[in-house]
Parts: sequence; C-alpha cells; structure tokens
Amino acid sequence: MIIDSKKLNGPCSCGRDHAMNTKAAIIEAGVLETFDQYVEEYGLSGKRAAIYDENTYHARNLVRPKADQEIVLDPKNLHANEKATGTVLEQLDSDVKLLIAVGSGTIHDTTRYCANKLGIPFVACPTAASVDGFCSTVSAMTWGGYKKTMPGVAPEIVLADVDVIKEAPMYLALSGVGDIIGKYTALADWKIAQALCGEFFCPTIEGMTRDAVKAVYGCCEQVVNRDARAIEQLTYGLLLSGLAMQLMGNSRPASGAEHHISHVIEMEPPMLGVSSTALHGEKVGVGTAIAAGVYHELATIEDVSPYVVPYAMQSVDELEAFYGPKLLSAVLEENRSCCMDGVTPEMLIAAWPKIREIIAEIPTEQEILSLYERLGAKKSLADIEVPEEKRELLLEFSPTVRNRMTLMRIRRMIRR
Repeated sequence: MIIDSKKLNGPCSCGRDHAMNTKAAIIEAGVLETFDQYVEEYGLSGKRAAIYDENTYHARNLVRPKADQEIVLDPKNLHANEKATGTVLEQLDSDVKLLIAVGSGTIHDTTRYCANKLGIPFVACPTAASVDGFCSTVSAMTWGGYKKTMPGVAPEIVLADVDVIKEAPMYLALSGVGDIIGKYTALADWKIAQALCGEFFCPTIEGMTRDAVKAVYGCCEQVVNRDARAIEQLTYGLLLSGLAMQLMGNSRPASGAEHHISHVIEMEPPMLGVSSTALHGEKVGVGTAIAAGVYHELATIEDVSPYVVPYAMQSVDELEAFYGPKLLSAVLEENRSCCMDGVTPEMLIAAWPKIREIIAEIPTEQEILSLYERLGAKKSLADIEVPEEKRELLLEFSPTVRNRMTLMRIRRMIRR
C-alpha cells in the first residue's frame, strides 16, 4: 500500500493550494529490507544516523536500516523533551546529512525536532501503530513541563513495515486506535467552529480524516488478533490522518477537545494532582468518550437561547490556582488572542440547530465505551490513573491548553 503525495497536492475545491511535504508513505510487510532502494528512489543521500530506543533496537522482525551512526536512547522515562533532543544533538556526528527515526511517537518527535534544528531531512520508520503524528510537520513536545508544539519537519518518506508493527505490544496498537477514534470529536469541533464563526474548513481534508477513521473503525476488532491486514489498515489510517494535517498546515482536523484533555493530564498541573503513565492515544481515547458524553448531553437542549451568556474565560487567578506559577505564563501566552473573541450570544443561538446536527454525527459515549470494552482498551479515567473526581476539573480547564475553538470551550457560554 502506497500513499503518493502527487495525488494529494495542488489546487483544492476549498480555494487553497495544498502541499504535502512527505513524498510517499509505503506500508507493507518487509519494506525495511528495501530501505536503500527507497532512499535512493526519493533522492536522499549523505551520511546517515538512525535513532532508536533500546526496546525498539531489539524489536522482533526489525531489519535495522543501514546507517553510518546509531544512537540508542534509554527507554526509561524517555519523553520528547529538551533532555531527549539534547542527548541526540550531543551525540550526533557533525557531518550527518540524513536522520532515520526508528520507533514510535517519542522517537519521531525527538528526531523531527533535531532534523529541523540541523536543517536536514529525515525518514520515518514507525515500529508500532500507536499515534497519528508520524507524518507531522511539527514536534509534539513537553518543554519546560508544558505540552506544546515545537518546530519540526515532516519526513521525506515513511517506510512502515507491517512485519514489525504487528509484533509490537498490543497496548501500542490500542493507543493508535484511541488516537484515531478521537477524530470523531476533533472533526465535530472543527465543523462547529466553521458553523459558529466561519472558521476555514476544507471538505477534502475532512474527508481524508474521516476515511482514516472509517479504515480503523472497520478493522480494529481484528487488530487485537494481530491480523496483518487489520494492522496494515490501522497504520494506513494513522498515516492518512497525519498527512491530512500536513495538507492543512496544522492539527485542526485531528485534534480537538479530546486531545486537550490528554494534554492537560500530561502537563500535570498542581490542582489536578495526577501523574499518568498512560500513552497519549490511551488518554485521547478516554478523552473522546468523555467529550462525546458532554456533547450529546448539550445536544439535548433544543432551544439554547434561555441559557446563553457572553463568553468569559477563567480569570488569571483561577488559571494560576489550577496550573501553578510554573505553567501559568505559557497558558496566558497561548490564550493571549482568544479564539472566542467576537463570538456573541446571538451567533451561538443562530448556529445552535446546525451544532446539534453535527453532534449527532458523533458516536455516543456508550457506543465508544462498548467498542473499547470489546477491544480490551482503556476506557475510564481510572484506567489512565486519573481519579474520577477530577473529571470536572478536566472539563473546566482542558480547553485552555490550546487556543482552539471547541464545543468544550464554547460550553462556557451555556449556563443551565
């Protein structure tokens, strides 16, 4: 299976010209055995350095790409942050011209950050179908304790070896499923923002992302049996979602309220008082179920007009009490020019019938939880090491981690 950028680039019905930096994504069994062939075909040359963690370096069925230098990171407490990137940059030979990321999300975000810093390309070799960020143009980092987007580059090509990916621990694949199921609420948030205030919306990119969801939803119950075709479809869905973000130029099609719930947990603000070791996709999966429940509950309101008030963000004092002084400045900077500026009660009342229609497209919380139950995936806050009593804090403050319009943020205007 090959996703070819030439078929996706160029003028679009939305009025924009889209550009995909990744030339191709190849998803097939044994593709790493022909690594050199693809590198040459796509015009990549020069001294190579491959980046792994210790677990991936010894992964079952892995054919390690030929490289002049190998950097193998300690997987214990490994995160995409200033420590990991500093270790890679310190160890890299000065004349390296091509980086190779071999691993899951953390290795890829670390490598793409370093590639951008050095101004050199990289090749993505995912070894687990765990996240949709392999094709991202930016690095999802935890920097100074704050979950933020940092500069990065998209991979020149992606070589996803199904023989390797299907042998990865199953919890990684289930994390990937959670990340993709999150697109239901992410796409709804995007369409709601378009309905409410005319935010740019591209049907083509929305369709790509929805195709990714359909590909995964239709096969995920076979994923747990390590069915090669199902693993290939899961990988395809994750890569397609990432490429849709490339065409968009940001993560809008793939990240909404469900991701903000995950991000705020990962930031470990003092008032939340939790430290979760759950994977990103596991937290997103739980966040999706929670967001779906909140959204469908809101949709039971037929006439919203008696409940609508002007939007007001939390006060600085409230934000500081939740995030603490260490994270406060980053939160304030993120929200300096609020996405809700200019949104009036009259606008929300007028858009409400359309918003309810959009919510109806999202699976219910129970439908999502039933799927997780069948898969054996994490489905509750307790499963991701967050006490249930923290739920309201998550709903209240998670929208503030990103300056992005979501129904979770809009609901501050609905007071019942």
